[in-house]
Amino acid sequence: MQSEPTLMILDDVWSKEDLDKLLFEGTRYKTLITSRDSSIISKKFLNEVYQLPLLGEQDALSLLCFWAFGQTSIPSMIDVNLVKKVLEECGGLPLALKVIGSSLKGQTHVAWERAKSKILNGEIISDYYDEGILRCLESSIDSLDDVVKECFLDLGLFPKGKKICVDVLLQIWVNIRKIKWQDAIDILFKLARRNLINLSNNQRIKRTLSYGNALELNFFQHDIIRDLSLYLGCKDNVEDRKRLLMPRREHDILEKWKLYSNIAFNAQVVSIHTGPMEESQWHEMLFPKAEVLVLLFNASEYFLPPFVKTMKNLKIIMVFNYGSKRAILKGLDALSSLNQLKVVYLEKLISIPNESNGNILDNLENLSLSLCKGIENVPKFNSTKIRSFNLDHCSDLEDLPSSIFHMPNVQLWSITNCHLVQNLSHSIGNLLNLRVLRLSAMPGLKELPTSIGALGLLEYLDISLCENLRELLEEIGKLKSLIELDMRECSSLKKLPKAVCQLSSLKHVMCDEKIGKQWLQAKRISIPILEVEIIKLHFSLDWLDD
Repeated sequence: MQSEPTLMILDDVWSKEDLDKLLFEGTRYKTLITSRDSSIISKKFLNEVYQLPLLGEQDALSLLCFWAFGQTSIPSMIDVNLVKKVLEECGGLPLALKVIGSSLKGQTHVAWERAKSKILNGEIISDYYDEGILRCLESSIDSLDDVVKECFLDLGLFPKGKKICVDVLLQIWVNIRKIKWQDAIDILFKLARRNLINLSNNQRIKRTLSYGNALELNFFQHDIIRDLSLYLGCKDNVEDRKRLLMPRREHDILEKWKLYSNIAFNAQVVSIHTGPMEESQWHEMLFPKAEVLVLLFNASEYFLPPFVKTMKNLKIIMVFNYGSKRAILKGLDALSSLNQLKVVYLEKLISIPNESNGNILDNLENLSLSLCKGIENVPKFNSTKIRSFNLDHCSDLEDLPSSIFHMPNVQLWSITNCHLVQNLSHSIGNLLNLRVLRLSAMPGLKELPTSIGALGLLEYLDISLCENLRELLEEIGKLKSLIELDMRECSSLKKLPKAVCQLSSLKHVMCDEKIGKQWLQAKRISIPILEVEIIKLHFSLDWLDD
């Protein structure tokens, strides 16, 4: 007798070991598995993968209304804009729509307003939300090992819905969690596979990660997932938490923090999100164990917390302005008293001169300045310690400071989107330990200095979007260690020099079609391992995204 068709559903599976015990093959027998991590399913049993999308706006609104009002549309007496603001928090996630809708069922207009306000400030909107959706999602984290779980909790340092450079996250994992770079990359993609972090989908960028370059790769967090990281990281008493994460405030700092003015916090990482801050608005706070400080704000002026000077164990400081224009940053001289400081990230800022500008950051290894002005006013640093230097979207910068060409131990040196820069100093040849050189989106750059041939350890060169770069010099043939070359959209570059045939280590070139034929000829002549990737012109406004 033939068996009846059977469908077995295994819902919300997290463990590969448990799954392997349940799976088997049989006649007229199918298994449907739901999981946030498809990698746990053996390819032997995997016939088809369906990536369940988030709900569209209309479907999401219908589901929220069903749980909040008992119907699939907004009742006529309810404020439409208010409901849609709350809808944004759910981000198309059905579980969030159910729990948040249920928590507001039968509630007054005031309750909805309070929910909207908490959403805008990055706060959890209700106890029901806390106990409902976050407890459901906590199972997503339970199956992670301790190291990966700690990395996930670090996501709470950054605001939801904002595009964040992956490099800032990896620097924390490498310098504070003591995770090797490649292992940190593996953790990043493990979190992405579980949909606990969203990465920009660009395979070209992902290829550069093996060279220690994560500057072009971005991530953002679903609102609910960030709430989960906050929920799990904030269970201890405020003074005992490993992570002290302050929700966004329009002015001043959280009132309850003021109660701890004379008490030392045990936090290893601190994240403070405010509006404009003057020196007098800060009060004294003690963070003797803090190694990471993330400052987030939306303002035209901002004063660094004076208590930064007392954070003697601080290794990483990141200052991000999320306003529409650059903000004047004051108090930057406080960094000069931090002997352990290794990593500095500054974004969308104007640094102003100060009396202590002669001070030196002795142990700084990583400096990144994006959308900044007044970079000559950044406290001086010991150039012999710098391993990574990044200057991005400093669009009003015409001449590069001479100091940045004297970093004898730098391995990653990146100048991108600085449109007015026309010349590179011959001193670039002093960067003898350079492995990664990025000169992308420099339309004013017409030629490379001949001294580039001195960079014998260079493995990755990016000259993409340098539309007025006229030629590659014969000296490029001296780059015997070069493995990757990105030269997309170099429209003025018509001919390759014969010396490219000497690039025996070159494995991958990205270029336009017109120059690709010349690379294919070089491949036939002397570089058999070369892969030539022809890139079609692609216009995107993704960089406008916050």
